[in-house]
Amino acid sequence: MTLLEIMISMAIMMTMLGIGWSTFGNSVALKRSSEKIDERYHEIRIGIARMVDDLSSAYISSNEDQQLDNRRTLFIGKEASDVDELRFSTMSHRVLWADANESEQTMVYYFAEKDKEDSGKTNLLRRESRRLSNEQWENEPGEIDVLIRNIEDVHFEYWNWQENEWRNNWDSTQADGQRGKLPSRVRIVVELKRGNDDIVKFTSQARIMLQEELRLFTN
Repeated sequence: MTLLEIMISMAIMMTMLGIGWSTFGNSVALKRSSEKIDERYHEIRIGIARMVDDLSSAYISSNEDQQLDNRRTLFIGKEASDVDELRFSTMSHRVLWADANESEQTMVYYFAEKDKEDSGKTNLLRRESRRLSNEQWENEPGEIDVLIRNIEDVHFEYWNWQENEWRNNWDSTQADGQRGKLPSRVRIVVELKRGNDDIVKFTSQARIMLQEELRLFTN
């Protein structure tokens, strides 16, 4: 074998190694990208599932002073330009400790807030009060968790089972709203940005078991 043949063979081998390394690098990058997308979608599915669980157990009760401004049980959904706000009483609280002075009743509030580390991102947060009371709900102790990070839009729609239509707002405390009523279904729409411009939309529905307020009948 001549020197020229050796040099040609080495050149071919180096070219093949370069192609193989490039292919391997692209495969690794694609795998990492797919894992990030899977993790992101898993986070969104878990967040939406938590909202569906909360909403399915929503309820209101007439067994309190109806003249109070701060009701213990309510369902208030307000439409906003980007992220809607939703506050409601529910029986979805999970008691984690034996003999804890807690019940399954709680107040849940969904709202948006800028990320503390990156102000260019908006997160969907969930606030859960430790107890129900007639005090200002903002002053009650509660835990705040991030449901979904870096969202573009969250929209709630409420099915009015009496009028057979979707509504963008709901208020069970106002006489000119839906006083003493709950929607039978809540549609949840979450939008997030993928890449630079693409918007991905996730949609789900929660079916509320109780549409009428609870009443305590005494003889």
